[in-house]
Amino acid sequence: MIRAATADDIPAIHAMIRELAAYEKAPEKARASEEQLAEALFGERPAAFAHVAVDDASGEPVGFALWFLNFSTWRGVHGIYLEDLYVRPAARGGGHGRALLTELARICVERGYGRLEWSVLDWNRPAIGFYEALGARPQDEWTVYRLTDGALAALGSAH
Repeated sequence: MIRAATADDIPAIHAMIRELAAYEKAPEKARASEEQLAEALFGERPAAFAHVAVDDASGEPVGFALWFLNFSTWRGVHGIYLEDLYVRPAARGGGHGRALLTELARICVERGYGRLEWSVLDWNRPAIGFYEALGARPQDEWTVYRLTDGALAALGSAH
């Protein structure tokens, strides 16, 4: 079962974010606190949204998708950017990842959004195979750039 996340899901989502960071070989980079997640998802001005995949037998969250809206200036419509998709190893192969992506695609179609997009690490062959089996295609002509930490602070404080 897929459902919109609630505030009660914050501890489980936080734990799965840390599991995902460990899988991606960067556990020290997952610094978000439960409080920050709660504010981002359920605060006065939510900046992101989340859905959880729930085990049918136990009712416990076994996966999540955390996403936010983007906008295409060329298409003139919103899209969804999927920041994280994660299913716990014991629950993999049960259709939870596909169900989470299906729900996000349904939201796109229902709301007239033009895209559902995300990034995947180039070494994550199981994920790449899964996404390509769904019909997703890599955007090889684009390279992601990022400013963080000192570089972001330096540029942001330049006059």
